[in-house]
Amino acid sequence: MVYVNIKLPREGLTYEQKKSLIAGISQLLSQVLGRRGQKTMVVIDEIDTDNFGQDGQTISDLRLKGE
Repeated sequence: MVYVNIKLPREGLTYEQKKSLIAGISQLLSQVLGRRGQKTMVVIDEIDTDNFGQDGQTISDLRLKGE
C-alpha cells in the first residue's frame, strides 16, 4: 500500500478538486510504479492559513500583503 498525505492551506478547495487530486495522484502512482490495482491511500489535510507559514510569516499575513 502507498500512503500520500497532502497538506494545503484551507482556501476553499472544492469537493470536485479534492476528488480530482485523489484520482490523479492514485493514477500517477499506479503508472510510475507499474502496479495496477495497487491500494493507494490519499489524505488531504487542509490547514488554517493562520497555522501555515512560510519565510517566518503566516500564510494569512502573506495573503493580506498580496504575496
